[in-house]
This record gives sequence, structure tokens and C-alpha cells, in this order.
Amino acid sequence: MTQSLQIAVVIPCFNAKRYIGATLDSILAQQGVVVEAIVVDDGSTDGSADFVEQHYPGVSLLRKANGGVATARNSGVMAAQSEWIAFCDADDIWLPDKLAAQLQAMGAAPACRMSYTAWHVWPSEQPLPEPGLLRRLHEDQADSRWQGPSGMIYPELLLDCEVWTSTVVAHRTVFDEVGLFDTGLRIGEDYDLWLRMSRVTEIRRVSRPLALYRQHPANITRSAPTANYRRLVIERALERWGFSGPDGRHVDRRALAQSLAKCCSDFAAAQMAAGAGQLARQSIYDALRYDWRHLPAWKLLARSLFVRTP
Repeated sequence: MTQSLQIAVVIPCFNAKRYIGATLDSILAQQGVVVEAIVVDDGSTDGSADFVEQHYPGVSLLRKANGGVATARNSGVMAAQSEWIAFCDADDIWLPDKLAAQLQAMGAAPACRMSYTAWHVWPSEQPLPEPGLLRRLHEDQADSRWQGPSGMIYPELLLDCEVWTSTVVAHRTVFDEVGLFDTGLRIGEDYDLWLRMSRVTEIRRVSRPLALYRQHPANITRSAPTANYRRLVIERALERWGFSGPDGRHVDRRALAQSLAKCCSDFAAAQMAAGAGQLARQSIYDALRYDWRHLPAWKLLARSLFVRTP
């Protein structure tokens, strides 16, 4: 891989006018690569698309009716001209050497066609990060907290979605093999895709915090979903591929049962808070079927006795 390699960066955008300028600046400032930036405006009503068109004429802009982030990312992948495709949400920030570090990591493993990096959770409504934060992250490379799974990571992914979308780079051939984001999943469409990709390629992690995951009030989900999408994604993977990765390594079944129990009890807690007692109780029972020793599920069950079913 040469440093002049071109990478398409797909940026789904919905009402992100306040932040997308800073995001695009961080993408276009990537060192040692040629960036093909593609903003897919998913029916914004705040003038995001007009802002990009006016201030970033070199960026490809696709406008579409609102259909969700999976449809926006799929549109960007299909429009991309580059062999390598990366993703960045319209309010996140990259450090300048992110893409170059990933290309270097994949270049050391010729069979690898996907990589991701560590990231820093950044609660902020300010468009730009403080220079001091970026400097500290650049210097903070050896901390063990940035470590994570690398290689044929299907077993690790069954336990948790270790990959964050705004750090992913993948070769086009991987999409050709496993498909695009599943638009039928309202939540977890990225998790589902990484599991599929983990069946056909190594996934190398760059254990450095090379991206900022912005958290602000507008991007925090407030309503409880009516389906447990995380559980659905994991169970679908298990039905299709079982407990073993392509390299023969197995997931720890006890750890997986505990993880699924927690997934169900978390979903039950959200439903209980939303007043959906019947959904909550069913998910509590599911949690206990996975792991009868899961204490949070027993506590929720006791609480649920006092929640009136709608």
C-alpha cells in the first residue's frame, strides 16, 4: 500500500450543520492519503446539505429522502470510486494520521481487508475540540485501555460490538462478498455488518485513539426501541455460523450466555422505564433463560411485579 492511495470516506448526515464543517476539515486533513469525501444528506431540514455545497465544493454531495443511516451509508458505498471505503459520522472528529495508520497496519497483514482504531468518547456541543485534547490523545498511545481484539475476531464480536463505525476502513471486495448495511435493522445495522465481515477477513485494530466519538444531546437516543436489535443480531449470527470463527477459535459459551443475559436485562430495564411492562417481563424471562444466576434480571423481576401492564 502506498501513501498516495485514495480512500472514499462516506459521511451520512442528518441535521448536522453545526458540526459537519469540523468533521469534514478533520477528514480532508488526513495525511499521506487522497480522500474522496462523500456526504450523504439523509433528508436534513437544517440546511446541512446547502452548507456543504457552499463551503466544500470539492466534496461529493448526495441528497436523498430521509431513510435512516443504513440507507445513507449504503448510498455512499455505491457511489464511491475508491477501492478502500471508510466511514465517519457527521459530528465526529479524526486525528490527522488516522487513515495512514490503518493502511500501515493492514499493509503488515496482506490478507487483511478491514481495520478499525481505538477512540475517545468526547462529550461536547462545541464544533471543534480543544487543541490540548488532541495533543494528549496523540501522545497517549501506549495506554493499555486502547487495546482491543485484532485478527479473526468473530468470537470477540459475539460478546460485544468492539468496532465503532466512525473508525472503520474496509476494502470494496469485502462489501462485494458480504453485502451492505441491513436496512431492516433500526439499530445494530453496523454490528451486523462487522460480524459478516469477520467471517471473510482479518480485522486489524490500531490501538491508538485516532477518532473522537462526540456525544451531545441530539445524538443520544431517548426512546426505547420495541425490539432487542442487539440480541437479534447476535442470535442471527449464531444461527448462521455457530460459536466458532473461521480460524477455529470458539467463543466462551459461559461468557456469551452472560452477555446475552445482560443484553436482555438492559432491554427489559429500558422497557420498564418506558412503561412497557409486558415487554419488560418477557425480556427478563429471556435473560434468566440465558443465565439463571444473572442478578440484575432477578432484581428487575421483583420490580416488574409492581409495574402495571399497559
